Amino acid sequence: MEKIASFTIDHIKLKPGVYVSRKDHVGSEVITTFDLRMTSPNDEPVMNTAEMHTIEHLGATFLRNHAQYKDRVVYFGPMGCRTGFYLLLAGDLTSRDIVPLMTEMFEFIRDYNDEIPGATAHDCGNYLDQNLPMANWLANRYLEEVLKGIGDDRLIYPE
Repeated sequence: MEKIASFTIDHIKLKPGVYVSRKDHVGSEVITTFDLRMTSPNDEPVMNTAEMHTIEHLGATFLRNHAQYKDRVVYFGPMGCRTGFYLLLAGDLTSRDIVPLMTEMFEFIRDYNDEIPGATAHDCGNYLDQNLPMANWLANRYLEEVLKGIGDDRLIYPE
């Protein structure tokens, strides 16, 4: 069996960043999958599920309400390894194309201080597993250490 694309990336060299993981063709449309890597794989602790869950709720809400991108969002959700998130957008896009969007989204998450959208028993299957203060902190860290002044070493997968 062939390895899937995400298993061919050297996770020892991989730094937190915004990467194009793959591009798929669905009919005449291109779907671009982005790897939003927030922690250094196998080098630092992974994110806990509560803060990842909060980032997922806030990020999905932000993206699906974004004036320019809401109709292009296919999926936003956590990686199983808990080192980041996948974002699937309709369109043939590059990592640099979405840096402004990611900056805007993570500023929203960093600054958010209200009830978490969808965090009720009616709306979510695990609504109590949330951690807004840690989600705020992680969003700020990603902004400061990755998104601000991002270079090619954080936009293109390492060889």
